[in-house]
Amino acid sequence: MGELNMQEMPLPALFEQARKIHVSASESSIDQDTVRKGCDILRVCEEMIGKLGLFSLNETKDDISTANLKYILVPYYLAELTEKIAEDERIEILKASQAKLKEFISFCETMELVPEDEIETSTQGGASSFVDRRAKKIARFKRQRAAESKLLELKERKERRGRSTKASALSSPVETGEDDVIDDDGEEEREAWLTTISLALCKAFDLLEMLKKEEEILSAVREKQLQDGEKEFSQLILDERIQKAESWHRDAAARAHYTRPAAPITCATFAQDVIEGRAKVSQAHEHKHQPLLFGPASLVGMTPTTERERIAAQVFQPHYRLPTMSIEEAGLTEMNMMNKWQERNVKLMEEANSSWYKDGPKLRSGEDDDEEEDDDDAAQEKARAWDDWKDDNPRGAGNKKLTPCG
Repeated sequence: MGELNMQEMPLPALFEQARKIHVSASESSIDQDTVRKGCDILRVCEEMIGKLGLFSLNETKDDISTANLKYILVPYYLAELTEKIAEDERIEILKASQAKLKEFISFCETMELVPEDEIETSTQGGASSFVDRRAKKIARFKRQRAAESKLLELKERKERRGRSTKASALSSPVETGEDDVIDDDGEEEREAWLTTISLALCKAFDLLEMLKKEEEILSAVREKQLQDGEKEFSQLILDERIQKAESWHRDAAARAHYTRPAAPITCATFAQDVIEGRAKVSQAHEHKHQPLLFGPASLVGMTPTTERERIAAQVFQPHYRLPTMSIEEAGLTEMNMMNKWQERNVKLMEEANSSWYKDGPKLRSGEDDDEEEDDDDAAQEKARAWDDWKDDNPRGAGNKKLTPCG
């Protein structure tokens, strides 16, 4: 039932719920059920973000709308909550958390959100000396402190503006400067989310280094245990692994429905409806274009039965031609055309590279020689017939009656 509720909830509500769980887990210790619930919610958010196509690798941070900036933090939140899961296989948890952190950092680097010194360090393969590592940590700590102070300043500024707006609304009934307040709120919200992402990047780099060290320590401990006398697995461990493999294969059919990648949403209108909560991802949607009708309200949506109703329904029509398909339908049609064109080119290339095409001229050389000889004989016969006709009909023989002495 909880899975069904998560699938039915809109993306902003899911993200806000996951963010509250992340804040609670960061400030204090919470139970494992809440942590796992937060991970499940964030995975649903990732699936919805992929379906809606909110981000593109061709974009930068300036191309992303303010309302969608916060969803960049989903892999980071998932990495931190995954690291807090308590399980016996700690190394697997560390690897999963590191993968999400690397995904978050890589995407931020694509969006031009990572500082230049961090990019240089990652391209060089890490700091080589202790002095370089210390300088990098100090610079990162300064950025983290600056981001925290800036977030606190933005929060205080928003609270002061809210109090002043409430006081001015109570003192004067006339609302003045409402548009300016809305614009300022939008700019401050964008600045706040960009600062939050910058703060998350600083924490992500530190957490990634810590998880790598922990994984190295645990791997060394495991190797030491194997060298001390546990090189050969006992029959109990083998039986346990066999049981796990059998249960995994037994439940594979049940998990196939959830592990199958979901079809992306290619309709921009339906994606916007899903983001704003007017539609659900689970709803079936077809790219059917509904043309706009500008006739009388009594005839809109009805099928005209008489000539009078048909003519009446055509009044107040625009002076330009209405589209016959939506942008999504045009894109799908063009995609199908390109696929057919590529398939045809592949077939042509295969025929061009085939042995039949290459050996064809050699096999048909004798036939071509016979055809050329036939053409030469026909040309000679035609030339002889023309010479015979000229001998029988000398030049000017048909114009003797026109000459005065003829």
